[in-house]
Amino acid sequence: QLHLVESGGGLVQSGGSLILSCTASGSSLKDYTIGWFRQAPGKEREGVSCIRHDDGFTFYRESVKGRFTVSRDIAERTVYLQMNELKPEDTGVYFCAADSGSDPTSRCGPYDYWGQGTQVTVSS
Repeated sequence: QLHLVESGGGLVQSGGSLILSCTASGSSLKDYTIGWFRQAPGKEREGVSCIRHDDGFTFYRESVKGRFTVSRDIAERTVYLQMNELKPEDTGVYFCAADSGSDPTSRCGPYDYWGQGTQVTVSS
């Protein structure tokens, strides 16, 4: 059973940076596509980014393009989300999730395993 733990969240001023980590235990990440999601108070969860396990394909939602970078270290069983030029609207709980590839027609998702989330707060 794959277990995911996010870390690296915190309070940062607008324009600052954070690096989130998603670390796996119970299994290697080499066979999983990893997605990053966030949920702001009172809003639905939204996809932020993903990185495929096979070809390294990456996806970013439009509002974070050019500011966020997803990367992976398979040996360390960790996927990172580098977040630069943070804005107050980036505030939320950030989750990582793993897709085992159950849907071959989808580049990212659906997701089978989820972490517990880490809080990111960007002050103006």
